[in-house]
Amino acid sequence: MKPVYIINGFLDSGKTDFFRYTIAQPYFRTRGKTLLLVCEEGENDYEEKLLKSTNTILEKIEDEEELNPDNLIKLDAKYNPERILIEYNGMWNFKNLKLPVMWNLEQQITVIDASNFELYFNNMKSLLAEQLRNSDLILFNRCDGISDLASFKRNVKAINQKADIIFEDMNGEVDVTLDEDLPFDLNADPIELNNFGYGMFYLDALEHVDRYEGKNVKFKAMVLIPPEFPKNRFVPGRMAMTCCAEDMQFLGFACEYDKVDTLTEKEWVLVTAKVTKKFVPEYNGEGPVLEAISIEKTDAPEYPVIDFSNPQQ
Repeated sequence: MKPVYIINGFLDSGKTDFFRYTIAQPYFRTRGKTLLLVCEEGENDYEEKLLKSTNTILEKIEDEEELNPDNLIKLDAKYNPERILIEYNGMWNFKNLKLPVMWNLEQQITVIDASNFELYFNNMKSLLAEQLRNSDLILFNRCDGISDLASFKRNVKAINQKADIIFEDMNGEVDVTLDEDLPFDLNADPIELNNFGYGMFYLDALEHVDRYEGKNVKFKAMVLIPPEFPKNRFVPGRMAMTCCAEDMQFLGFACEYDKVDTLTEKEWVLVTAKVTKKFVPEYNGEGPVLEAISIEKTDAPEYPVIDFSNPQQ
């Protein structure tokens, strides 16, 4: 299996600069050839000297239809590379990309020009979401002078909870947390969560479970009972609109409750529970687990779906 590294983002977001830096690093100069597929031309280019010194072969892909397994297999046979880099065209839908069976996607990176993020998010949300959805690393550059980076992080985390997110300005990496954005009192007992508050709790607890361990939370939730879960565990949560009305995710943590058999799938309940940190096989590691204090049947809330762009709900 040959490793494939894909970088995507809209035009002039900094993709070329990222790959130019990467292939020049000593750790990347291993044996064999690197095949670099460039799917759009931006302001910057790859110098011939850099390509030659790093044993990198550049091929330009002019049309999205050319980026198909048959054509990629021909390129593989022609150059026999050890690794493949793909600088993807941000205006092509990423979900259409199919790789040859002997190529393995090793890492996907999305680069975003922070100064244009709101434009992308408001006007090209579907394309942006496809770039972000399965990325391992999301890099925001050009963050100078932007004060609301926490909301950028919140919107990205709503689409991809597992990605590492880095913010950079001209001086280097910028520390961005969601602390100042939390719409609830961390010291309350219990912490009462409205629709938007539950969404923020979910995103924040994924990264900072220690902040909530031992605390009690209270929120309305829809019941999900995964068949693979043990009989004393279910998932209370909310649907979230991460991109558009057709693109929804269920956000919820496992909850231990000794009367799961009294619950019905998709009914609404009022949950009061203690947050703990435990190993859960379904998480493939440690994560937030709720221990039910009380579960009461209730009506659906006024806003049943979380909209991360609307903190008023």
